[in-house]
Amino acid sequence: MTDIFQIFGIIIKSLFKKPACDMYPVKPAKFYDKTKGHIAIEAGKCILCTICAKKCPTGAITVDRTGREWAIDRGKCILCNVCTEACPPKCLSMANQYSAPVTEQKMDVIAIPETKKPV
Repeated sequence: MTDIFQIFGIIIKSLFKKPACDMYPVKPAKFYDKTKGHIAIEAGKCILCTICAKKCPTGAITVDRTGREWAIDRGKCILCNVCTEACPPKCLSMANQYSAPVTEQKMDVIAIPETKKPV
């Protein structure tokens, strides 16, 4: 019986307190400089070297040289930042905005434009 009174007391106290969680949908989330959001790529700088795919511990990144595509499986990515550190042209970076939520697992495919060679 005393358990019921304790629970009732906690409920009454909680009614008059501020919410313990952030009001995310109503108020935008605050992102800090070091927030790990998602891997971003500057497609124009990518040389399709495949080093990012080789260094990725989870195999989340795939590079198709013939099709000129760079792809990442955001569900597999653990945001370890190894690919951004290994990238020679520094076209990968850690964006501090979260990627959009998804309802099914899919690859984000980015087409890499053809680079013009100097004559």
